[in-house]
Amino acid sequence: MTPRWYAAGGPAYLGALLAVDTQVGRGGQYLLGAVTWVVLIAGLRRLAALARAQALGVVCFATVGEVTGSLVWGVYHYRLHNLPLFIPPAHGIVYLSGLALARLVPARRVVAIAAAGAIAWGVAGLTVLPRLDVAGAIGVPLLCVFLWRSRARATYAAVFVVVAALELYGTSIGTWRWARTLPGIGIADGNPPSGVASGYVWFDVMALLVAPLLVSVGVRLRREVAGDRLHPARPPLAHRLDA
Repeated sequence: MTPRWYAAGGPAYLGALLAVDTQVGRGGQYLLGAVTWVVLIAGLRRLAALARAQALGVVCFATVGEVTGSLVWGVYHYRLHNLPLFIPPAHGIVYLSGLALARLVPARRVVAIAAAGAIAWGVAGLTVLPRLDVAGAIGVPLLCVFLWRSRARATYAAVFVVVAALELYGTSIGTWRWARTLPGIGIADGNPPSGVASGYVWFDVMALLVAPLLVSVGVRLRREVAGDRLHPARPPLAHRLDA
């Protein structure tokens, strides 16, 4: 893994991706999705197994969040009112970019930047920004708790920085737009809300929790497959797993 490339190249690719998306239809989005999956897979190749599992976990949990938040709840919607196929792998690239940034910038510095930025954004959404952002401000204390207590605070802080920049950029060019109020609740929401980047931390938390299990299962399966090849007389792997 080359941290310097991911820290700069990941956000640069995503920025270009969002800009191109504003100029294409659904067919173009399919192509963008395929290209983005290739970029993510290429980025995963040289990672350690645990980091690779974390990134794939983020993709899975973020996709569930996207379907729930956009297609089901309607808190925000994309330009074509769909879930572009490049969004799931893009979440993985966001995580890799944050992970790389956390390795380049001293932990205390990136945590301080994230905490100060989140608090300032949350306060601005309640006071001076043209659109009231109560929902976003609610998420800011959550991020601050993770930045204060978690052992992975540097990663969460770096991901916050990347997500915040992409949210501001993506909404400014019209790739997606947030509802003025949370549907069914009526709480005022920003575009983007300050807490959205804080909410992204939940994807990371869940991915970091399940990644060791995924790696353990993967190692066990590889050993089982290797054992089957060395001892062809043993019952097939699938039969033993079903037993």
